[in-house]
Amino acid sequence: QVQLSESGGGLVQAGGSLRLSCAASGRTFRNAAMAWFRQAPGKEREREFVAAISWIGDSTAYAASVKGRFTISRDDAKNTLYLQMNSLRPEDTAVYVCALSLGAPTTFASIGAYDSWGRGTQVTVSS
Repeated sequence: QVQLSESGGGLVQAGGSLRLSCAASGRTFRNAAMAWFRQAPGKEREREFVAAISWIGDSTAYAASVKGRFTISRDDAKNTLYLQMNSLRPEDTAVYVCALSLGAPTTFASIGAYDSWGRGTQVTVSS
């Protein structure tokens, strides 16, 4: 069973940047698609898709709200997923959670496609 652990969150001013990391342990994620979701304040039961990357890293997908500002990447040698977030906005404030899919998702944004989830890291963007 894989365990996912996020880090890199914090408080940043609007327009600033953060890089989130998600470390996997318990098994390699070399053959797994990976994604980031987020849970906004007051919407803790809702997981909003942010970005995803295929198992070989040749395909990525982004939510319209973050496209052009966020970049997802992976380092299989380090068993680590990243999310580079630039030009942050107050509406990006949320708990960011990484997810792993053992299959080959036909729809990256589908919550049901993912088998394992981390606990999340808080990102707060002040105006």
